[in-house]
Amino acid sequence: MSDTSPKNDANWPRAVLFDLLTALLDSWTVWNRAAGSETAGRTWRAEYLRRTYGCGAYVSYEQLVREAAEHVGLPPSAPEALETEWLTLPAWDGARELLQALRPHCKLAVVTNCSKTLGHQAASLLATDGFEWDVVVTSEEAGFYKPDPRPYRMALDKLGVDPSDAAFVAGSGYDLFGTSAVGLRTFWHNRVGLSRPDGAPAPDSEAPTLAPALDWLRHFHSHA
Repeated sequence: MSDTSPKNDANWPRAVLFDLLTALLDSWTVWNRAAGSETAGRTWRAEYLRRTYGCGAYVSYEQLVREAAEHVGLPPSAPEALETEWLTLPAWDGARELLQALRPHCKLAVVTNCSKTLGHQAASLLATDGFEWDVVVTSEEAGFYKPDPRPYRMALDKLGVDPSDAAFVAGSGYDLFGTSAVGLRTFWHNRVGLSRPDGAPAPDSEAPTLAPALDWLRHFHSHA
């Protein structure tokens, strides 16, 4: 928990919640490397996402990763390699700069579909240069996978912030179902150009990089 109290600025949201493994960290590269190719990695990741977002109540994240790998024909060495390389997950360009720019103005939190151990390890990769998260919520701790509303609500409750005064930075279009249900306005960092899932509400803003997120958040309440 950060000891720094954000400044009160009427235009900024009081809190910004982030998806972790696609919005801030480039997990795609590590999945592809563990799978042996980009094609195999994307196929595996798509199957894992299908299982995760259809899961609801939490079951072992590591189990879902292994089951998805087996389903698409990858050997057990693939999920083993993913876990071995977990702490090499690189940040997307601009991720650390965005967090540092937001720190004086907003509380900052992670809401991630992950086990408690791996989720906190991944979040710690961004906790450098004096930066600390105010709240980290994993699906294991919430008991449910996103886009169930409960992980988002747990983070908001821990932050003590209403949904109307918070923003979400998504990395997956599936988050749009959950953030809409909770009332969180959303910026979608659609880095790899995914199609919006059928039936998902549109985000407030969408871009292939994190760069436009800062301006969107700086004027969050002025364009509500």
